[in-house]
Amino acid sequence: MVFIKTLINFLQDPEYRDLLLTTVLILFFGTMAYHYLEGWGYLDSLYFSLITLTTIGYGDFSPQTAGGKMFTIFYILLGIGIILSFVNTLYHHFEKEQQRKRNGK
Repeated sequence: MVFIKTLINFLQDPEYRDLLLTTVLILFFGTMAYHYLEGWGYLDSLYFSLITLTTIGYGDFSPQTAGGKMFTIFYILLGIGIILSFVNTLYHHFEKEQQRKRNGK
């Protein structure tokens, strides 16, 4: 229930909505690029994009082509800021919600 309420709040606030849209677009961009450059399936490409941007990096996939490696360098530099902003926005949202609950509003 908390997740749905948070998602609704995100979609109502233009700042959150833009950040959510940007995050989805970055993931989509990475998925399409890896699908094209590395020949991976869509699920594997999405998985690698998400694992790369969250800096988890399991190591089960890695780009093998020069184009894929160059794209990964660019993608990390572009995407890590977006993902960190998204996580920071989530944190501030929940912090505001907790503050509102403590104040009884």
